Amino acid sequence: MPALLHELNSNNMPHEVIRRVEAGGEWVYQAAPYTADAVGKEYIKALVAAGRFDRYKMSDIVARLGISPNAAALEHHAAAAAAAAEDSAAAYGARRYPSAPSGFTAPPEPYTYGVLGGSSMTSGSASGAADMALSPAMGTTREPVHVSIAEPSVKAQLWKTMRALATTFIVLSGIGAIMEERGMARGFGINTDVQPEPEPTTPTKFDDVKGCDEAKAELEEVVHYLKSPQTFTRLGGKLPKGLLLVGPPGTGKTMLARAISGEANVPFFYASGSEFEEMFVGVGARRVRELFAAAKKHAPCIIFIDEIDAIGATRNPKDQQYMKMTLNQLLVELDGFTPTEGIIVIGATNFPESLDKALVRPGRFDRNVVVPLPDVAGRKQILLVHTQGIPLAPEVELDIIARGTPGFSGAELANLVNMAALKAALDGMDSVGMKQLEHAKDKILMGAERKSAVISEESRVLTAYHEGGHALVAIKTQGALPVHKATIIPRGQALGMVSQLPDDDMTSYSRKQMLAKLDVCMAGRVAEELIFGDENVTSGASSDFDQATKLAEAMVMRFGMSEKIGHVVHDKAEESSETRAVIENEVKALLESAYARAKNVLVTYEADLHKLARELLDKETLTGDEVRALFANDKGGSSSPADKSASAGKKKIDNMVDVARARAAAVLPKSPVATPAAVPTPAAAGAAPAGAPQEQQPAAAMLSGTSLSRTGPPVNVNEQAGSQQSADSAAANTASAALGASGVCSPQASPSSKRAAAPLAR
Repeated sequence: MPALLHELNSNNMPHEVIRRVEAGGEWVYQAAPYTADAVGKEYIKALVAAGRFDRYKMSDIVARLGISPNAAALEHHAAAAAAAAEDSAAAYGARRYPSAPSGFTAPPEPYTYGVLGGSSMTSGSASGAADMALSPAMGTTREPVHVSIAEPSVKAQLWKTMRALATTFIVLSGIGAIMEERGMARGFGINTDVQPEPEPTTPTKFDDVKGCDEAKAELEEVVHYLKSPQTFTRLGGKLPKGLLLVGPPGTGKTMLARAISGEANVPFFYASGSEFEEMFVGVGARRVRELFAAAKKHAPCIIFIDEIDAIGATRNPKDQQYMKMTLNQLLVELDGFTPTEGIIVIGATNFPESLDKALVRPGRFDRNVVVPLPDVAGRKQILLVHTQGIPLAPEVELDIIARGTPGFSGAELANLVNMAALKAALDGMDSVGMKQLEHAKDKILMGAERKSAVISEESRVLTAYHEGGHALVAIKTQGALPVHKATIIPRGQALGMVSQLPDDDMTSYSRKQMLAKLDVCMAGRVAEELIFGDENVTSGASSDFDQATKLAEAMVMRFGMSEKIGHVVHDKAEESSETRAVIENEVKALLESAYARAKNVLVTYEADLHKLARELLDKETLTGDEVRALFANDKGGSSSPADKSASAGKKKIDNMVDVARARAAAVLPKSPVATPAAVPTPAAAGAAPAGAPQEQQPAAAMLSGTSLSRTGPPVNVNEQAGSQQSADSAAANTASAALGASGVCSPQASPSSKRAAAPLAR
């Protein structure tokens, strides 16, 4: 075989040598080492002659031959073959190109090999398969692969685009169907279905709802209807479709609706007005449809929509279209079922005046049930409910707390009990006592104690006499409300306070009670004038005068208690100058007479005033019973100037009075001091002026007593507090300023200032 290959190379047939060697055979791989070496030598010669040697690596050549010769020997043979092939290449060129000039080197014989596109590129060779398997890689620098791409036709491009779009649509549709089936889209805000389901069975009954007995009595009819609708329709009557619960926040409207469901043992669907609307147009209308569709499947049942004014507010041309769609759909659904289906729709709102007229007309919401703030008895019942799981001290009297929290809702009373329990735990007590309950009440009404405030001694003395004057006149004047508490502890904006509470709920006030209220208001300034002199009175009584003026104006202009004005209701802003002058004179006369009566009381019982002021300075806070106990030994509840000089014990009091006067003279300026104007008390949020129409007067005025306080601007702990920039604040609302309401007597607005409105007078 080596001889044959040598002969082929000698005859300028290198391709035949390459073909025979690459075709392989057992004679190549199983030859003796020296024979294989000779074959490799001839193979390399053929590669050089054909111009293909530089396309192979030596390792590839060895792999093709299937032998492992000595590398040095193989390199030697390769060099010798290259030298010998030069002559063969020249001879091949002379034969192939006979007319070529001298020095011309013939290019390698062109050939094609390899695999492209899955078909062999070798032609005219019986060993094409072997050439494809053993050919070198295509796409080199010397042998680039030329590719031409045919542009597809417009029809082909269009068809390809349509197939891509169809595939994308099918994939997205499938993904959307899967997400909708599994409810995954709701988490991304895509699927707006709410799938309404009834609430779990509630154990709430009417007995669990306290403080709204009238509302419960009216709702019991609904329970009877849900249990036995035929009883109501046998005479041709139509059952109500909807009820509207109206009342301030925290009065138990939601609890009443759940109690109806619990009493009738029917499914209860709860929805909030704000849950219907989202960012997508039409979602609210669809949710309304789904809610009523689910209710019809569970009839008889109750649908409760809390804060219905969120979707049922009066329509406006400027409103967005989706808001109108939701309300329109609600109106359609309310008309879409018959009363015999057993579905009751209950709505709750704090602002019934904002609801659309079409929503509250008969046939949709047939009845309005008012859920008012609880009265004294209702507040006591609510306190009993919220204190069931709390250990109470034996001295706790919940009726006192109930009387001292006029205008409180059930939620506020629950908060009061919780604050008291936390305070008792913080104090290390085993039970909640009256002290903790009073502390929680005062904190809600007046704010936190200002323990860090620097109050000068002269300010404390003046505050003690000021508050003592209020308390003493309240005790000695017939018709005044009982004193509940007197304190000189700064709290919020107040430097001190005297609160009065009625024994029972009051729906109206008599003329005697109003005049007594005027006397109590004037007593603070009178006490300052008697003890410290007219030149040392302060601005602390400004709010007292404000309360008294409003009450006097109401008596003259609205309550018909002036002979000159008569039984006529006047609006001061619309009256003539002459009528306004008469009104002002009548108001002034009432105030001056009240000032004179208060001065007469304090002059007569001056020793009692000193005694009360000293107790306030020592204890800082006195309850109503403690205040009354100070004068329990006095005959007839009073003492005259003659009695003071006749009794040895009274002489001691006189000495203490002199000491107090000397002390006050030492700490107070001898001449009037320029003081800033008193901080005015803003009208409370839920209150109307005493001269406002009767329908605007708060119910707190009917339910509560008086809180009179000497207050001042916020005290900076880094400054002296004896600047006497103090002023009595008005009561928590304006009507209580007119007729006496317990609350925060501070220039600041407070939670107690936001109470419901009701007529003052019958």
